[in-house]
Amino acid sequence: AMLILFGAVMKADHELKKSELEFVKTFLTQQFNINYAQDRMKLFKEILKQNYPLKDVCMQIKANMDHASRLQMIHVLFGLSQADGHVHPLEVKVIHTIANYLGISGSDFESIQAMFYKDTAAAYKILEITPDVTNDEVKKAYRKMAAKFHPDKVHHLGDEFQKMAEEKFKSVNDAFQQIKKERD
Repeated sequence: AMLILFGAVMKADHELKKSELEFVKTFLTQQFNINYAQDRMKLFKEILKQNYPLKDVCMQIKANMDHASRLQMIHVLFGLSQADGHVHPLEVKVIHTIANYLGISGSDFESIQAMFYKDTAAAYKILEITPDVTNDEVKKAYRKMAAKFHPDKVHHLGDEFQKMAEEKFKSVNDAFQQIKKERD
């Protein structure tokens, strides 16, 4: 199912890039092993030639994967999108569709997306708040997001997911520190 989602994101901008294929291969190798990755890459190349019902695939994933793992999956898809150095708007649109099918809230989606787009509002988006909130509300939002994205919640998914969760957790912490610094 993950390969089908990878394929949907890669095909969104109508270009299959070597950097994206390398991302998938590296991801599979780190999650499993080189032999598994090589076998799955053969399957993946066949998947890329076909179109699958994205909603059905996502519903299956949603039924069999906990919320923290689904959040991590969206993070991985953004990582794939960024593999070529640019997150294409059509890829974002597909990832957003996938997130909706997976039951990911709009604020969670925007928070993860903001980790890949760095602008002045990104820190607030990561914490799912607006610039007009109080300092106490910033702290409360930080604690909520830190709990939601804590790496321990996905330890059962393997090292690569753990590393990505740590990156996400770091983004939450960095956003909090940036807002604190701006307000001091």
